[in-house]
Amino acid sequence: MIPKLLISVSSLVFLGGIAQADIHRTLSGKPDFTGNYDSGTLTPLNRPEEFGDKQFMTREEADEIKTREATRRLSADETSNPDREAPPVGGDSEILTGGAGGVGGYNSFWLDFGSDASEIDGQFRTSIVYDPPNGRQPERTPEGAKKLADNFTSFSYQNDGTASWLDKEGPGPFDGPESLALAERCLVGFSAGPPMLPGVYNNFKRIVQTEDHIVILMEMVHDARIIRLNSEHGPKGDRLWLGDSIGWWEDDTLVVDTINFREHTGLYGGDENLHLIEHFSLLENGNLLYDFTVDDPTAWTEQWSGEYAWKKSDEKVYEYACHEGNYAMGNILRGARLLEKETLQQTGAE
Repeated sequence: MIPKLLISVSSLVFLGGIAQADIHRTLSGKPDFTGNYDSGTLTPLNRPEEFGDKQFMTREEADEIKTREATRRLSADETSNPDREAPPVGGDSEILTGGAGGVGGYNSFWLDFGSDASEIDGQFRTSIVYDPPNGRQPERTPEGAKKLADNFTSFSYQNDGTASWLDKEGPGPFDGPESLALAERCLVGFSAGPPMLPGVYNNFKRIVQTEDHIVILMEMVHDARIIRLNSEHGPKGDRLWLGDSIGWWEDDTLVVDTINFREHTGLYGGDENLHLIEHFSLLENGNLLYDFTVDDPTAWTEQWSGEYAWKKSDEKVYEYACHEGNYAMGNILRGARLLEKETLQQTGAE
């Protein structure tokens, strides 16, 4: 299935005029990707239902989305809302939290999705996903849905202030460090992938390129992907959180093939059978076109593809110190033990 898409994407590269002779190149003549990029975009991963079968937005529609986001950011800026009151006990509708009883999180001011929709050759896609043609990820397999739920148990648990998980058989969402979601443990997750998708913040990437390696430092979760050029995959038993990535050049397009993922991956719902193909191409304006195809038959009912532009930037990529202490993880577990103790005392089981 993948080779067919390789041919179609390569054709699009030439037809779209992406391969240009005047782009910045290395001494060996290859396109030089070295630099910083902002992958934040208001283009959603999946096509909103309001667009139906419409593949592209008009510039006016894209500008409307841009204006709407600018307005949201302004209204969320606490400096422009000096009388903004503290959130009510138990959370705020504008806060990322786990439901009633949540202790709070980031308010909207700190969410930075991007400033505009992704523009490629003067066009604005209605979604990052372009295959299937409906612009949406395909259905998950039962196994893929279960794996997604298992990985998000600690994130999706609705906190009612009690140890309600004791009423159910089997492991609880907070039994130990290994039962917490990968992102909660600062291993992989959020938008880091791979594939590398835009997230709610920390969307910057830094690329360092040599003749035989390319490193992509992702601001989100501090991950650094190392892509070996003109190499071979390692043994299947050597499984990595980010997979084993090798790359080669097809004219001015870098093709990256990644396999050998672990049982759980940074692509939510993906598993050890994930096979990822990515294409990187420099655009005339210095931006980077990122195209990817996900093939994971045990997680999704069919393969799916997407693309969007990373904008060239002079901004730095700052450290994401998720692992620095990670006090939240210990506090989550301590809190769960206290709730369990209270519940057992109330039921007379202790």
